[in-house]
Amino acid sequence: MTFSDADLAAIWLTLKLATTVTALLLVLGTPIAWWLARTRSRWKGPVGAVVALPLVLPPTVLGFYLLLVMGPNGWVGQLTQALGLGLLPFTFWGLVVASVFYSLPFVVQPIHNAIEALGERPLETAATLRAGPWDRFFTVVLPMARPGFITAAILGFAHTVGEFGVVLMIGGNIPGETRVVSVQIYDHVEALAYGQAHGLSALMVAFSFLVLLGLYGFQRNARFGMTFGGRP
Repeated sequence: MTFSDADLAAIWLTLKLATTVTALLLVLGTPIAWWLARTRSRWKGPVGAVVALPLVLPPTVLGFYLLLVMGPNGWVGQLTQALGLGLLPFTFWGLVVASVFYSLPFVVQPIHNAIEALGERPLETAATLRAGPWDRFFTVVLPMARPGFITAAILGFAHTVGEFGVVLMIGGNIPGETRVVSVQIYDHVEALAYGQAHGLSALMVAFSFLVLLGLYGFQRNARFGMTFGGRP
């Protein structure tokens, strides 16, 4: 299986995008998941629904509205222009913003479930030992909810790699800037270059299979560890 320079550039850009988005999602998604797991606010339902919207919303709809918001007449577009950053659509960072929104539930939900499963007792015990909020988070929540964080990182990365509709709407098809693997496959199919499309598609199938295989194996081992005393 031989990949062209354009294919390799698309693979590299996809990995760069997925890595950047996953890191941002862990930073942004953790406080959202924490709030959803701990709050009793009446806003929990609406906020949870907004976070989960990308699960049911067509990618083109999300991409369309992000395009409007980040465009020259949108408030985000006007802000980025005022800051001298230019417009985000059809740039790598535009892809990052769109991917963060689109992959958010795949990161928030596993972390939310892991934090919710902890219950109150471990945190209350740490509080009685005079552990501050940050100490409780780093010494209690992170170790005990680690499987949820790892699952979130894997799903966020894999989902970003497989995006198509949102990245095409926001990024277009600019070689080396916004042309990710899914868009490159689309280009090959449009050009009737089925051999090259098959190579990249087979790579994506293998990647997806290995990700799911690894994820199921990790979750099985995590459950086994908790059953036999592996949980802190």
